[in-house]
Amino acid sequence: MAAQPNPLATGRPVFVVDGSRTPFLRTRGKPGPFHASDLAFQAGRNLLYRQAFSAQDLDQVILGCVMPGPHEVNIARVVALRLGCDNQVPAWTVQRNCASGLQAVDSAAQDIATGRSELVLAGGTESMSHAPLLFGNAMVAWLATLNAARSPADKVKTLTAFRPAFLKPVIGLLCGLTDPIVSLNMGQTAEILAHRFAISREQMDSYALRSHQRLSRAQENGHLEEIEVIYDHRGKFYAADDGLRADSSMEKLAKLKPVFDKPFGKVTAGNSAQITDGAAWLILASEEAIKKYELPVLGRIVDSQWAGLDPSQMGLGPVHAMAPVLKRNHLDSGDIDNWEINEAFATQVQACLSAWQDEAFCQQELGLDSAFSPIDEERLNIDGGGVAIGHPVGASGARIVLHTLKTLQRTGRKRGIASLCIGGGQGGAMLVERDA
Repeated sequence: MAAQPNPLATGRPVFVVDGSRTPFLRTRGKPGPFHASDLAFQAGRNLLYRQAFSAQDLDQVILGCVMPGPHEVNIARVVALRLGCDNQVPAWTVQRNCASGLQAVDSAAQDIATGRSELVLAGGTESMSHAPLLFGNAMVAWLATLNAARSPADKVKTLTAFRPAFLKPVIGLLCGLTDPIVSLNMGQTAEILAHRFAISREQMDSYALRSHQRLSRAQENGHLEEIEVIYDHRGKFYAADDGLRADSSMEKLAKLKPVFDKPFGKVTAGNSAQITDGAAWLILASEEAIKKYELPVLGRIVDSQWAGLDPSQMGLGPVHAMAPVLKRNHLDSGDIDNWEINEAFATQVQACLSAWQDEAFCQQELGLDSAFSPIDEERLNIDGGGVAIGHPVGASGARIVLHTLKTLQRTGRKRGIASLCIGGGQGGAMLVERDA
């Protein structure tokens, strides 16, 4: 691995002031109560209310989102105006699949480090329950022909050519979760990793169970204080991540059938991230903005990295992204107090843990002299991860950075890593610190 510079090391320091997120709400087979812009608005409203500055003082708003709705074009601008940002506050949307929220935070950090901005609202949002159902090409062609028909005879002829099969929908979410280059959906790439690293179904289910148990404990102990209560148009409130299965067990998980490689696969709905709606924000600031508005400091963004790899093994993206960060900061696994590796699939995180300490993998694929020491799983996703919390793809990157900092604050520790795999064969990682 060739030495790479830290893009944030030569610029101004970048601080995180505060952050918030919505509860992550599991989809239930129909559109949920919130569009993506609604989620981002409700997560941001209370966050901005409690600041010493106004929304008009922001230099820009950056929001990650993979599937904004048809009425949410440049969703960042839509949300910024709803939040009361001045017409002169620019806003823009980023899309890097599963790491869109992380990309938004990284873009904000880069602009502050280079002096282009002083105060930025950055995050991610996704309403996966509102992913569109589309007409197929046959139906689209038939409608176009009907629209072009001029005479009554042409219209009748076109109408008689209609076939019920034209109404078969194209499920937008399935298209979005399938890589067009290797023609594999994300679950199939997880099966590849399970085979490569000899991860058993029992190991996957055990990891998934632990994710639910940790989320349950976090909720009981009040460790998710970054969540804002949100309200739908009927006045119903949502205060907690609702994908938790507190009664989950190895016996229940074992009964679930493989989803992506029937009937012989190991990846099930129970050991995969849930399809979820949610949003998360962070406020990033320069040292000058901290002083000007007398802002608190939650932590500092130290480094970030993006990496590419084989799309068929996209789940290893965190390893490819985290390795350069640790190498150029002269760190090993034991120097990281808290790890947040997004749980797209239980086996995907387990494959990352195996690859991280595999000499041959680190030498041949990462170009390192040796492997890293093992990651202490007592420091990894300590309050649960995507398997239990859910993975609204545009929002998860922002959530894990925010929760890393909140965890360091709670535990009085110093250093954390937040990382995700990215559909299409990429990985992203961010190193954060706070004064211990």
